[in-house]
Amino acid sequence: MSELQDALARLRAGREAVGHVVVGQAEVIDQVLTALLAGGHVLIESSPGLGKTLLVRTLGTVFGMKFNRIQFTPDLMPADITGTYALTPGEQGQGMTTKFQPGPVFAQMVLADEINRATPKTQSSLLEAMQEGTVTVMGVEYDLPRPFFVLATQNPIEMEGTYILPEAQIDRFFFKVVLPFPSEAVLESILDATTGAPLASVQATLTPTEVLALQAWTRDVPISSELRTMVARFVRATQPDLPEAPERVRRFVRYGVSPRGAQALVLAAKARALMEGRYNVAVEDVRAVALPALRHRLQLNFEGEAAGVSVDDLIADVLGAVAERSR
Repeated sequence: MSELQDALARLRAGREAVGHVVVGQAEVIDQVLTALLAGGHVLIESSPGLGKTLLVRTLGTVFGMKFNRIQFTPDLMPADITGTYALTPGEQGQGMTTKFQPGPVFAQMVLADEINRATPKTQSSLLEAMQEGTVTVMGVEYDLPRPFFVLATQNPIEMEGTYILPEAQIDRFFFKVVLPFPSEAVLESILDATTGAPLASVQATLTPTEVLALQAWTRDVPISSELRTMVARFVRATQPDLPEAPERVRRFVRYGVSPRGAQALVLAAKARALMEGRYNVAVEDVRAVALPALRHRLQLNFEGEAAGVSVDDLIADVLGAVAERSR
């Protein structure tokens, strides 16, 4: 228990250090750390220039994790991500030999920047890496470093030169985080922090081994049978073809939350409880993580999109109704 408390104290110190560098994004930082403790990956949607690269680079430094950035472009090929075989000089310069050259995905923290600017074929090259923690090149499987954390960014789909992420891939992301444009006060703080004297560099507060330990402790956080039942009822209530679904879901939803989404909701609630120093999951934890865990898993139908229905509002309404009935 003392090891856990020490790791949590240094996790909080790391969160504070990141907050000094990435100004005004405390909620986003907490959501990214929650996903990291749960062992999931994060998709951030925002316009360019809001500090996404700075956030990931700072997180990598704080947690002592090797960091790589992949800039997705329309001409990026899958081998540019996973790596490929190349001819290299043999020992003592004798002849040539074929050797695998790892791609930038071979890192513990990977920023997939503007992922929806690449073609679907290239986007899908991350699927195996994100789901299995391995990369297969020419029939040979290679293990990726652990922990392995992908933080992908996408521009709003209304921008030119973007491709919609396939549903199979977007479901692999544990969280979808929406990075808002900063308020006037936050923008002033950013300008003050970034246009003056250089900030002191952050120091590592945790090691990758300790991050893996925190991920294991996260799964050990207990959740009551009542909360598990509430989550199950909520997920069933998002299915438009089931009798439990409310009228708005039956009218506006094409696909509801999958069992993978239910797993993400529970794991994220466990991670949030642990980050708050509690060793059991509360209803407030489920409510706090519901939107980033589920907003990309619930798909509106044509009528819902035409009516401008907000997925976030729909999730909040259904979860609130289910939680009220579960009391």
